[in-house]
Amino acid sequence: MTSRIPVIPTLLVLIGVGVMIRLGFWQLDRLHQKEALLARYGAAQAMNAEVPYLPATPDIEAQLYRRAGANCVNVRAISARAGHDAHGRTGWAHVARCVLQVGGEGDVVIGWSQSPQSPVWTGGMVHGAIAPGPRLIADPPLAGLAANARPDPNDIPNNHLSYAMQWFLFAATALVIYGLALRKRLAAGGGEG
Repeated sequence: MTSRIPVIPTLLVLIGVGVMIRLGFWQLDRLHQKEALLARYGAAQAMNAEVPYLPATPDIEAQLYRRAGANCVNVRAISARAGHDAHGRTGWAHVARCVLQVGGEGDVVIGWSQSPQSPVWTGGMVHGAIAPGPRLIADPPLAGLAANARPDPNDIPNNHLSYAMQWFLFAATALVIYGLALRKRLAAGGGEG
């Protein structure tokens, strides 16, 4: 008596299920990596010592959320981007592209307003926190602007657990659907013999 279970479709389903399970475990690994990253960002945010804002350095990632300072010796341009103020209101974050005294250029968010019209600011010392981008968020704000929202590592989504659960659910669903289809096929062929 020969097997009535189709070999190639069964192998394809099992390979697909294996890939989905592997992706689920990969998301669990990413969850732990993201938790470690967020803990590091939280620790950096709590440090009081100010570091120089050096956006071109390879280790700028390690400086994110730290207090920082820079001397903007020349403002190349100021642009307005959608942003939030310190109270969560939507408006415009004003970003100055600065030539830095230490060399190179960097973006500095000098403050927030409800108008997209760029303020006049010719540069100077800036203190604040380094946000992803990287960009220095001025604190206190400059050029008569209101305070921009402070960079907060808690704003970074950490949804890897839900992604992992989705992959595991997809794998289970594929197995159930294939099992039902196989059962129906075997039942239909059960009278033969």
